[in-house]
Amino acid sequence: MRPRPRPTAYGVVGVLVAALCLACTPTAPAVETPRASPTSAEPARWSDVPLVPPAGAYLGAYDGDRSPTATAAALGRAPQVHLTYVGWQDGWTTDPVLADDAARGQVSLVNWEPFDVDLDDVVAGEADAMLERRAAEAASLPRPVFLDLAAEMNEEEGWGGHDPALYVAFYRHVHDVFEGRDGGNVVWVWAPNNVDSEGEPPALDYYPGDAYVDWTGIDGYNWGTSDPDFVWQSFSEVFGSMYAELSTLGKPMIIGETASAEEGGSKAGWVDAIPGALRDDLPDVRAVVWFDVDKERDWRVRSSTASSAAIRRLAADEALAAPVR
Repeated sequence: MRPRPRPTAYGVVGVLVAALCLACTPTAPAVETPRASPTSAEPARWSDVPLVPPAGAYLGAYDGDRSPTATAAALGRAPQVHLTYVGWQDGWTTDPVLADDAARGQVSLVNWEPFDVDLDDVVAGEADAMLERRAAEAASLPRPVFLDLAAEMNEEEGWGGHDPALYVAFYRHVHDVFEGRDGGNVVWVWAPNNVDSEGEPPALDYYPGDAYVDWTGIDGYNWGTSDPDFVWQSFSEVFGSMYAELSTLGKPMIIGETASAEEGGSKAGWVDAIPGALRDDLPDVRAVVWFDVDKERDWRVRSSTASSAAIRRLAADEALAAPVR
């Protein structure tokens, strides 16, 4: 599998894809003393939802050009979640990346992208043989994995041409083929972008339904003032509007991709505010995944000395130290 380093939605003022992956291992390096209280304890309604931590949230990461070992060294410990990107035909269920994640004690977050795929063909069953094979292979995985299928459907990617009915039929069909074949090892994530494309249907129009989704998610970025049309946004501001919509669904949430630019404010301060934002503004968020790539902007944790130090403080914070369940 070859990850595709990118935030996928670029659009309006200071918005876009989120993602901080989180994962700890028993052999991870020692970290600083936690300094903040965790988010609220798990509601009873989530007691049967796979991978929900009993309290607090997971920290996750997409490694970019680093190795998982280098990411752990940069954070001061291994994140609990490791994000990877796969194409439609990729054999992700047997890829050594997932086995390596499990060996490190991490949960894999697989972002499965149906580029160059006619969703109508999938709905018609033309990919069923491949899907059945992936599902059977998933049953042999050493631990459950998050599967983020066709994310950001409400923004630039627009899988299926911004046709909610087609997208929902596609998502449900893939889910139904896996059901009963994957050994319960696939935890289904549905993750729109933090803003909708202008003039296109809103995110909730693409929701496959409670029976098809285990976790909801949001991708979003603080673009700062790196463009004249952008403004600096706090972590809560990046996600607050979409969070309010998705919280009505009653599912645990994952920030599937996130990061901040340096321009226009303090990136270190932005990072330092995350634990308080989770506690006070976004309590249903139970995982945050950092997109550690220098791409459209320098999203990396090492974009500055201050940013690097802030990320280490974040990784040491009790709010993001939830043990993998």
